Amino acid sequence: MVQPVIMAGGSGSRLWPLSRTEHPKQFLSITSNETMLQQTLHRMEGLDHCAPFVICNDVHRFLVAEQLRRANVMHSGILLEPVGRNTAPAIALAAHMTQVMGDDALMLVLAADHVIKDTESFHKAVEAAIPYAQRGDMVTFGIGATSPETGYGYIKTGAAVETGGSDKGFTVDSFVEKPDLETAKQYLRDGNYLWNSGMFLFKASVYLEELAKHRPDIFEACAKAHDSHFNDLDFIRMSPELFSAIPDESIDFAVMEKTDKAVVVPMNAEWSDVGSWSALWDVNDKDDNGNATRGDVLAEDTQDSFIYSQNKLVATVGVENLIVVETKDAVLVADKDKVQDVKSIVNRLKSEGRSEYLQHREVFRPWGSHDTVSEGDRFHVKQVHVKPKEKTALQMHYHRAEHWIVVSGTAKVTKGDETFLLSENQSTYIPIGTPHAIENPGQVPLELIEVRSGSYLEEDDIVRFDEQASKFGGDY
Repeated sequence: MVQPVIMAGGSGSRLWPLSRTEHPKQFLSITSNETMLQQTLHRMEGLDHCAPFVICNDVHRFLVAEQLRRANVMHSGILLEPVGRNTAPAIALAAHMTQVMGDDALMLVLAADHVIKDTESFHKAVEAAIPYAQRGDMVTFGIGATSPETGYGYIKTGAAVETGGSDKGFTVDSFVEKPDLETAKQYLRDGNYLWNSGMFLFKASVYLEELAKHRPDIFEACAKAHDSHFNDLDFIRMSPELFSAIPDESIDFAVMEKTDKAVVVPMNAEWSDVGSWSALWDVNDKDDNGNATRGDVLAEDTQDSFIYSQNKLVATVGVENLIVVETKDAVLVADKDKVQDVKSIVNRLKSEGRSEYLQHREVFRPWGSHDTVSEGDRFHVKQVHVKPKEKTALQMHYHRAEHWIVVSGTAKVTKGDETFLLSENQSTYIPIGTPHAIENPGQVPLELIEVRSGSYLEEDDIVRFDEQASKFGGDY
């Protein structure tokens, strides 16, 4: 039985404007009706496995919990990273947690943001890797290269490795960084190079032994951080100070490139790490003109393009080889051959202090969501959705007042010392400095319009009064 460890960190900046720092690609539905995280979890069905560990950034904890709930997937815990420290420490902490459960399980380490179209071939590769991992090898999965891809690292295979059964694995001759185009073409002609998928299978004990051998500094720092862990509802937390002291390093550099136990098992499962818009075009279904479209799109005399509409009609005429992505607050138009440079746009947004790199106009919270409708110097208008039986934190503001108008559902309003109900078409006014909260006591979603007015409308004008608020962040 394998213990899945799902790595759900990362910002996915190359898929901006759809992917944002606070809502990256693994939490988006970009290749199906399910999110990429949910697809990864359901991909385990058919394998003999335990409930997965999920590792994510602290800021994404409620996104992960909600998506697990909606996918109806049991889990062994959601391990929170106060700061990103790359894959080697994250996997080490998951290995410690696996051992705490009393079992030296085979850890199947998967990224939450990969596309695998052929689930059956994925299962066969994992099953082929199990005998190697059981005997103490550290298995990585290599993807059969189908093109001279410059966006992936490569694994050069060595001699075949016998396990007593059918020979499916090879020694790892070397790990190779992302090549230039001519080198990638040479790798493809050579036939001994596989794409590095970033998926692994090994015993928890073997990984920790090899980490202690090759990077004792990471091993010791992870052990200290693990000793500080405690449970917070479904979440596993650790001391932020001890976690921050862990060196930042990938599993490839820390262990896999140094160990003599590395084995690569080929996998041909129509895999992609969807690391760019052109890669997303590759994995999506296309029409007769080579266009992949989602949303409200009209493509006229358009070829070999990816067109995504989130909110508006997007029409193209007489273009080819383009990426066109529309969201509620940003539009990207890029040459399909230049999409690796999208990250430079994100860096510019950061340096200019703009919010579009950080979050979408619609912001998701544990209790629901809020979407900016209009804003000016002294007013903000938001559409607020509150899920049944959920409520916002009790809070107050020093510089703004608020009007709430219920559009549908029933709102239980706390305003100062008052608590009362509002139904459709009713409203209330929250003066500056008045503690307030919204609760949905009903069985149907609550929708309301919030109008903020005042001299200062930024999210840091907030005082929270209850313990619940510390979990939510932002303005709710």
